Amino acid sequence: MALRVLIIDDHRDYRAWLGHHLAAAFPDAEIVGHNPLEDNLLPAGFEPAQWDLLFLDHQLGEQDGIDILEELKRRPGCPPVIFLTPQGDKTAIEQALRSGADDYLPKGPTDHAHIRRVTTQALDRPGRAPKPRAQALRPGSDSQFNLKGHRFLRSLGTGSTAAVYLMEKLSTERLVVVKVFRQVPDEVERFGPLQRFLQEYELVSGIRHPNVVNIHELGIADELAYIAMEYFAGGQLGERIGNGLPLGQALEIMMQITHALAAIHKVGVLHRDLKPANIMFRDDGSLALIDFGVAKLRDATIELSGLGEICGTPYYMSPEQGEGAEVDERSDIYSLGVVFHEMLTGRKPYLAGSPLAVIRKHAHAPLPVLPEALADCQPLLEGMMAKSPAARFASAETVLAEVEALNGRLLAEALQRP
Repeated sequence: MALRVLIIDDHRDYRAWLGHHLAAAFPDAEIVGHNPLEDNLLPAGFEPAQWDLLFLDHQLGEQDGIDILEELKRRPGCPPVIFLTPQGDKTAIEQALRSGADDYLPKGPTDHAHIRRVTTQALDRPGRAPKPRAQALRPGSDSQFNLKGHRFLRSLGTGSTAAVYLMEKLSTERLVVVKVFRQVPDEVERFGPLQRFLQEYELVSGIRHPNVVNIHELGIADELAYIAMEYFAGGQLGERIGNGLPLGQALEIMMQITHALAAIHKVGVLHRDLKPANIMFRDDGSLALIDFGVAKLRDATIELSGLGEICGTPYYMSPEQGEGAEVDERSDIYSLGVVFHEMLTGRKPYLAGSPLAVIRKHAHAPLPVLPEALADCQPLLEGMMAKSPAARFASAETVLAEVEALNGRLLAEALQRP
């Protein structure tokens, strides 16, 4: 049976725009737009079970969309609901998720990949209001994780090493992301890597920097290690790259990332998994790095034997990390160079049919060459992506100085043009 999607919004152009993106993502879907101002708030004869997915605006004339959301969620058979929030309104997002929305979509600049991802994730889980209590779980199970002082809202994803949940901290009524790691080892000698991992995050939690994620809490509960951290309503960099970013925007992002790397390197922390999915945006446009030191918990020789969860990571690995050698700050700088290339071109510099083949290209293929229009960026890219660590920029501060100098030159040239 074809997917049935209902868009409840009083802006005709927005209904048409969203419907176009949904039709492109799901060609066989039946997509219906409903204007609540021309008819009832809900279509005549509306039965929730007849729909697979609902999009609901935050304001329907004089009616608050939250009230409609809560009424819908009380109905038997209510499908997943994606709430349409004002751009940058974090309070509206938090209120919608607390009221049972399965996800949200900001009514502002949003690309196709983001719409498709939000829609797919909502369809992959049943539409249900969050429950007031939760039970402990093993990462990857369908149960909920109970963390004292928090209310479970929904799962954000699971992998081989961790599960990620969206929760509400009851004392502040703010959303937090809780990452729950594998069961604490029973044997003392096997506890070492996990303990070092938590110690590394403890160092990060002491950093007060606008471009580093705020770590609210970390510890062990129900024999599971967890980290509670800042929630980012603006999504991740990978959703914004598309076919490439304007050079000025890419350089601004580079400056924020290098500030973050300098801050974590200063306390002795290496990122080891720098990629667009770990660069998150707040509503105000600022960004922050997340997911530090995760690579320490992985056995690369095992993980790389299949595509699985880590299939994205080899695209950003330095040659020395891919070969299992010791890494230092220059490995993060290499990964930053890969991200820079992708921001400028919309493409990863090295592609191949398997993760191991990608790793070999990082080690042996020629350095990527940017299009002629971006030739001014080539020296910066080569300084970050040199095959040998000794030939790379030595520190994040050095990269930052180079980025600022390039940005200054380009601005000066732009001002001189007639």
